[in-house]
Amino acid sequence: MGRVEGKVAFITGAARGQGRSHAVRLAEEGADIIAVDICRDVPTNGYPLATSEDLKETVRLVERHGRRIVAVEADVRERAQLSAALAEGVATLGGLDVVVAQAGIMPSRGEPPMQAWTDVVDTNLIGVINAVHASIPHLTEGGSIIATGSAAAFMVGMQVAQPGANPGGAGYTYAKRALSEFVHELARNLAPRMIRANAVHPTNCNTDMLNNESMYKSFRPDLENPTREDALPAFPAQQAMPIPFIEPEDMSNAVLYLASDEARYVTGVQLRIDAGSYLKFHDFHL
Repeated sequence: MGRVEGKVAFITGAARGQGRSHAVRLAEEGADIIAVDICRDVPTNGYPLATSEDLKETVRLVERHGRRIVAVEADVRERAQLSAALAEGVATLGGLDVVVAQAGIMPSRGEPPMQAWTDVVDTNLIGVINAVHASIPHLTEGGSIIATGSAAAFMVGMQVAQPGANPGGAGYTYAKRALSEFVHELARNLAPRMIRANAVHPTNCNTDMLNNESMYKSFRPDLENPTREDALPAFPAQQAMPIPFIEPEDMSNAVLYLASDEARYVTGVQLRIDAGSYLKFHDFHL
């Protein structure tokens, strides 16, 4: 029997990257999947987002493991769209046990600058809140909510930058920090109902969010048009362990644990899968 056998998991941002990895990993361990993704670009975001074909590939990979999947193109910024996707998924699959609020963008140096701020906060913070709030009516005892934060949430004050120089990047950090507090309070209020809420925080992860020109520029601002080869030597600077990045599967293994009954009493946790990024920038405290 799989570790999440018979559970139904709702995953946002499921068409590729971490979201697809979570869907496949949970399906391998017995879960059926409700998968949503916007499947179109956000203009301020400096790299292409997933496509309809990407979402179809997630469907294929989940079904390859013999699990059912309901896939819907939906924008996490629109709660009504998520509610409709959930209604369809729950009606087809019979319930909801796990929520993985994964969808996110990184419009670093996006234009217009304050639109980039708006887009990233609406997606990475409000999108998580929308996914959770649309899900709560369907969750019962034993439910698990998992939201994807970022090591950036713990690095506020470590970055020296001119205020207003990069609202898209600053909005990303703000959204992930606010998400952390949201999950903490959510866990407090759902605990009496035996529903858990936790956040997982990746460092650099080997997905399209890392592997794009705007991110290379963040690592190598001294170069006008840096390539991945230019930026790669700078990737390990964020981690205490000497690695450039983690893989999506590393995050999916953490998501699987939190989704499973193995973590039935784990709630309110800020779980860092960060190769020691936090250790590099923070002193010890309880």
